[in-house]
Amino acid sequence: MSSVVLDASAMLAYLFDEEGAGLVETALNDSACIGAINWSEVLSKVEDKGHSSEALIITLTNQGLLGNTLEVLSTTEKDALLIAQLQPQTKLLGLSLGDRACLALGMRLEIPVLTADTAWNDLTLNISIRMIR
Repeated sequence: MSSVVLDASAMLAYLFDEEGAGLVETALNDSACIGAINWSEVLSKVEDKGHSSEALIITLTNQGLLGNTLEVLSTTEKDALLIAQLQPQTKLLGLSLGDRACLALGMRLEIPVLTADTAWNDLTLNISIRMIR
């Protein structure tokens, strides 16, 4: 079972060796998950930076991360409802659908979320939000 949910910003920090990458690596070693919506954000950003998302999947699988200590989880109907319900309280902070999807997954699993998005500091939700930087 995963001990933390990764936001796309956290996973990208790890992949591109940005500030906070070490904290994400520790989480990955302990077992983490990422929602499919956030995973698609990560893969899209990888493509934006001129890299192959398919090659990344192969690399992470060969490293024993993807499918092992990093699990990609689907969005459920319960998540969809919570994503919508989070909209009013997160709109002024500029949180995206992907941000709300990450929070909803963490709330469903009742585990902390890891992010680099400092706007999340202003949230008052029944979930532990951990900043990587």
